Amino acid sequence: MSVHEGLNEAQKTAVTSIEGPVLVIAGAGAGKTRVIAHRILEIVRKGTPPEQILAITFTNKAASEMRERVLGLVGDAGVPFVSTFHSLGLQIIKENAKLLGYKRTPVIYDRADSLREVKAALKQIGTEEIEPRSALGTISKQKGQGVVADAFAESAATSRDRLIAQVWVIYEQALKKDGAVDFDDLLLRSMRLLRDNEEVRKHYQQRWTHIHIDEYQDTNSVQATMAEMLVGPQKNICAVGDIDQTIYGWRGAEIANMLMFEKKFPGAKIILLEENYRSTKTILAAANEVIAKNVYRREKNLYTKNIDGEPLGIYQAFDETDEAGFIARKIKEGVREGRKPKDFCVLYRANFQSRAIEEQLLAADIPYQVLGTRFFERKEVKDVLSFIKTALFETPADLARIANVPPRGIGKVTLLKLLSGKEQELTGAVREKIHSLHLLIQKIKMGAEELKPSELVRFVITESGLERMMKEDKLEGPERLENLRELVSLAARYDLAAPSNVEGLHLFLENAALQSDQDELKQDSNAVRLMTVHASKGLEFPYVFITGLEEGLFPYERMGGDGEDRDDEEERRLMYVAITRAETKVFLTFASYRTVFGSKNSTIPSKFLSDISDSLVSWEAPERIGRTIYLD
Repeated sequence: MSVHEGLNEAQKTAVTSIEGPVLVIAGAGAGKTRVIAHRILEIVRKGTPPEQILAITFTNKAASEMRERVLGLVGDAGVPFVSTFHSLGLQIIKENAKLLGYKRTPVIYDRADSLREVKAALKQIGTEEIEPRSALGTISKQKGQGVVADAFAESAATSRDRLIAQVWVIYEQALKKDGAVDFDDLLLRSMRLLRDNEEVRKHYQQRWTHIHIDEYQDTNSVQATMAEMLVGPQKNICAVGDIDQTIYGWRGAEIANMLMFEKKFPGAKIILLEENYRSTKTILAAANEVIAKNVYRREKNLYTKNIDGEPLGIYQAFDETDEAGFIARKIKEGVREGRKPKDFCVLYRANFQSRAIEEQLLAADIPYQVLGTRFFERKEVKDVLSFIKTALFETPADLARIANVPPRGIGKVTLLKLLSGKEQELTGAVREKIHSLHLLIQKIKMGAEELKPSELVRFVITESGLERMMKEDKLEGPERLENLRELVSLAARYDLAAPSNVEGLHLFLENAALQSDQDELKQDSNAVRLMTVHASKGLEFPYVFITGLEEGLFPYERMGGDGEDRDDEEERRLMYVAITRAETKVFLTFASYRTVFGSKNSTIPSKFLSDISDSLVSWEAPERIGRTIYLD
């Protein structure tokens, strides 16, 4: 059998073009992961050791799937480095920790840790003008553009920016004190090291002679520069992406990176993958009609050899309860006809929309899973991880978190003395409590050497008193204890992952910090999936509901209502992504009235609905009589 069997002509061209810069523009469902995996096989067949091949993508889930595919093809020949951008950044930082001024591998702040420190910094400078999430968002976006705190402070032109500059400086001090990095630092610090240190840059260019970047349209300024720094003199870079799926502008993704690829890498070969293997002809026709109105894109038109399929169903609901009721009825009907709950996915533009849908699915006894509440961000999970990090790294933030968990009578004043090194001022019973806490942390530290990661997690749950506390809580305790048992199971994956228990534990903590929304998706769970359109990127389902198709909601308009904050092209790309998640059938729903912030408001149907030809849609009959007709 030919190694290229089953690939179409465009895919074969992408797979066999292994020298020099290549840009693969891959439409939704066009088999880009397959192309990258076969391209890596081709490079190995032509004599390059797998260890010299690097493939970078954006989520752990995508990296894991790609790794499995590649290993399935190359077999025992070796292991290419398949990773997310953040994991790659961490790898570079770990290998050059001393060069970067770290005494050990830095601790990773997750978003909750970062938010806590930003809140503390805002309090320290005495301002209530700025919302902590907004301040952190600004800092994060600036870091994604390669800006550091000092440079931002120098260019701060508004009073808001000047306040954020002060917050940023205090935030950086907290990171330094804890020997920590945040998610953005994983990229920024590794990029600056590659850019500024020729010896380090040449080392990695020699290590990886062939670079693959998946989802290139999602790269921000730092990620694009990082990729460029890794490319050696031969310019063997293959970037794969789709401008029409650039939906992360709000977090710094730059569409220009894809549009300017040929300028950065002169002589680059451009390959279009336009054959879709996922969706019906009708679904693709609707998606093409929606995206055709965008200006900033490379012309392409998805096509498929699949069946025509059913028209897209449109349902006009009275309000969000009626909309959710329709969704529950349709899923119930599908299950009665032999489909499984996991065949259905419900997409929404904003998280608040899930509440009404969840209520109706519960009432209809339909199992569902909501993506968005990350497992590693649950309180009880973070508590256990903080016990371990306190023992290993002595991080003040983690010590502050667990000092009184479970409650052991350590108040704020005592905690402040503990954190500021004034323990000797404590007396009597309080001193005894602190002594007990130190003993517990010491036991965990010793356990980290002697116990496998899963055994240590179990040890912490028991010895800390968390298990007893949760057994006493009859309301939420059982579910929270179940989460901790799941944590033990996850830790077991690292029991044999490294030469020593401590190294395995470090890997476990690193991967816990780098989890994304999609990593929460339980593939073996037979449940309807509920998620934002952003979270759905890269996923596919037989039946997809796209909800809340109203002006101001989808396309989304931020508070203020002047529309200036809205990127209409990005909203249209988001709709394109939503439609192309579906294999068999799409349902589009909107409500005549929707309750937002406690008040019921009348709505206008989304312009995206009128972008789709009447021949591609059919109206779903409501349970009530009549339908509102909107006249232009």
